[in-house]
Amino acid sequence: MSNLRLALTDPQIADPVTQRLPLGQHLMAAGVIGDRDLIHALDLQRHVDAPLGEVLVAEGLATRDDVLLALSRQSAAQLADLDEQPPTFLMAHHLPASICLQFQVVPWISLNGIVLVATSDPGDFDRLRLCMGEAGKRMFPAIAAPAQIKQHINRLYGAELAQKAASKVPAAESCRMWEITGPRRRNWAVAIIAGLMIALIYTPLWTLSVLMLMAVVTLVMSTTLKAAALWAELMHRYRAPRQSRPQPALPFRMPRVSVLVPLLHEKEIAGALIKRLERLTYPKSLLEIVLVLEATDDLTRETLARTTLPEWISVIEVPEANQLTTKPRALNYAMNFCQGSIIGVWDAEDAPEADQIEKVVSRFQSAPPEVACLQGVLDYYNSGANWLSRCFTIEYAAWWRVLLPGVARLGLVLPLGGTTLFFRRDLLEKLCGWDAHNVTEDADLGVRLARHGYRTELIDTVTFEEANCRTWPWVRQRSRWLKGFLITWSVHMRDPAALLRDLGWLRFMGVQTMLLATFAQFAAAPLLWSFWLALAGLPHPVPMTMGNGVLWAMVSLFILSETLNLLIGMIATSGEKHRHLMPWVFTTPFYFPLGALAAFKALHEFVVSPFFWDKTQHGVTPDPQPHLPANAAHLS
Repeated sequence: MSNLRLALTDPQIADPVTQRLPLGQHLMAAGVIGDRDLIHALDLQRHVDAPLGEVLVAEGLATRDDVLLALSRQSAAQLADLDEQPPTFLMAHHLPASICLQFQVVPWISLNGIVLVATSDPGDFDRLRLCMGEAGKRMFPAIAAPAQIKQHINRLYGAELAQKAASKVPAAESCRMWEITGPRRRNWAVAIIAGLMIALIYTPLWTLSVLMLMAVVTLVMSTTLKAAALWAELMHRYRAPRQSRPQPALPFRMPRVSVLVPLLHEKEIAGALIKRLERLTYPKSLLEIVLVLEATDDLTRETLARTTLPEWISVIEVPEANQLTTKPRALNYAMNFCQGSIIGVWDAEDAPEADQIEKVVSRFQSAPPEVACLQGVLDYYNSGANWLSRCFTIEYAAWWRVLLPGVARLGLVLPLGGTTLFFRRDLLEKLCGWDAHNVTEDADLGVRLARHGYRTELIDTVTFEEANCRTWPWVRQRSRWLKGFLITWSVHMRDPAALLRDLGWLRFMGVQTMLLATFAQFAAAPLLWSFWLALAGLPHPVPMTMGNGVLWAMVSLFILSETLNLLIGMIATSGEKHRHLMPWVFTTPFYFPLGALAAFKALHEFVVSPFFWDKTQHGVTPDPQPHLPANAAHLS
């Protein structure tokens, strides 16, 4: 506990200590640790990029208070309790937010021109003084807990940081200006609908035929991409069959990894989430899990208040800014407080494999510098909940275990998933993080990474999620994804020539297919279903306008596409873990029509509320397998 009266009535700055005892010796002198404890911690420190104090706390050999007291004695600095005696808002004028975040410090007390700055790393204080120039000569350290420092940086600078988080991405690469162009977008929508209605009234057959032709064009794009991706993946499996091998010990000094877990209106998920994260085997002294919640989210705050968090899990509350409450804004804000050189993202319901972080760190160590992002495989742990969850799991298996690996092998742009993402921090910051207004910030970031010359790789590790197993929540979630695809496509097609120049023809067409054609396939599904009527011998408009041959060419392509979808589903579920789902693959043609409803909802929101974040509720289905197999990634 700090002593303000002693520190402030007649402040005395200690003479520089010419030879300070190491922190370990201070702790030994205080009887906190013994010889063996220190040797063990020093041995661990040779392999991890963490201060000795963090290693001791993570190993349970010392408490945070023990380490802070020893640091105070070592540096002859005041010990501060920022919760008991918090800095006033006027103190924010002494240090800019950027310096506070860079050095993880906060200005605490000012008296007679002397500023005490709270830090948990006094060894780095000279660099801070140097950065502050003349003002730095009047600054002296006070020792405080890292969690308290973050809390009060958030309190003093939160409004400023929240505004920056909402507009980090340059306007030319963001969709945030759409708020201004909303009326024009609505006018265009009204004009298009009116034109379509007039065409249907005066030339219904030709209008329907042209719409079907457009739907078939996107079907050709989608089917071609799926076939190429399937072929690329099968050829890879044939030439280099996947083998399950134990993860080797990491031969380098392991870095600090920060993982952001955004939460919103989570009532049931907190306790289960902590249990899942506790299974992680990466050294806790190097692991920083940041739970991110909106400052207005009382429900999640109350839930977390009833949960005991370990030392390596912290909470950051994101202040309100312009009534924008999106996941990417929260990620941008929380990244300011992270210490890791690798930044990851998990969702609230995620259950990552225990050795996931080791695999990520190892791959980044060996990957070329242009690999900016590693994307893990996503799967569902509640596939047996009902028919909808089974079909959703089949769809995910097809995407993550067949199509996306094939897309990667073709060298196309990878649209990122919203979770199990890991970035080199310096490159993520170079790209200005996430577009705070885009409801599929992951897909957008994947395209921006590619446009700036970076690559995303898939990594052989699985995170298990909760499949949406209720109809209307499924539609709401899918509509957000499809709306985000439309928004992302629109943003990057503002200047098609620039996009083509950045990506080249092959990847340019890949973006058109994965974003625009994907949305179009769901939206145009009712038109494509009309081909079943033709197969049943019922009248169809295409023969009356374009001829019978065109109709049967379209029908043949439609049947080929449906057959390809079933084949991909069968291959995706042929592994040990998903084999029980194979019979259900043949029911998926009745599952995808839900996407048409989602597409129309997405189109409506694209026009009237592009930034609306339709939140998915988690914790509906309990996790039936809390202890996931270590080789789950190989059980395809």
